[in-house]
Amino acid sequence: MPPGRDLQAGHSVIFPNRDKAASGATKAIVVVLLLVSVALMLIVTVGGWSKLQGQKPINFMWAIVYLLLAFYIGRWKRGLLPIAAALAILLLIVAAIAGTGAAGTGWFDRNHAGFASAQALFGGTGLDPDTLGLMTLLLAPVQALLIAFSMLGFSQGWNVELELPPGEAKLEGRRLPRDPRQPAAA
Repeated sequence: MPPGRDLQAGHSVIFPNRDKAASGATKAIVVVLLLVSVALMLIVTVGGWSKLQGQKPINFMWAIVYLLLAFYIGRWKRGLLPIAAALAILLLIVAAIAGTGAAGTGWFDRNHAGFASAQALFGGTGLDPDTLGLMTLLLAPVQALLIAFSMLGFSQGWNVELELPPGEAKLEGRRLPRDPRQPAAA
């Protein structure tokens, strides 16, 4: 509850849009898409470590930010959905350019003669170029879905709240807030 809010004694604050099945499904899909994005980014980063050009710290930071977004969106923080969509737009652009090789040599071009295989982060041979290219290309549709579902979740109004008097709250099966003047039950 924000500071300075005047809540009448005994009233409950509810978020009716969070109880809808569509809102719960949207939240779950956004969280899963963020986690899938993290997995794909880390597969490409760890499996193609020696061939990445300066993106190594950015990939790890991006993965950490996506994990934080997944955590807070899982806790119904609606304000982070546009941030997730904006970051997904940027990653979609990067994945499309890197996957297709539009800015030079792509992962699929590294399968030809004259290219050394990628080394993994922890030593040894990394993933083959075709797998790395596929993972990079898979990031693009995942980001497009993340954009769409983030904006859908934002439009669902997860932040809408209502005050219910004690009688209505009991009828709906809602828990009533504890009166701060009364001692807590043991």
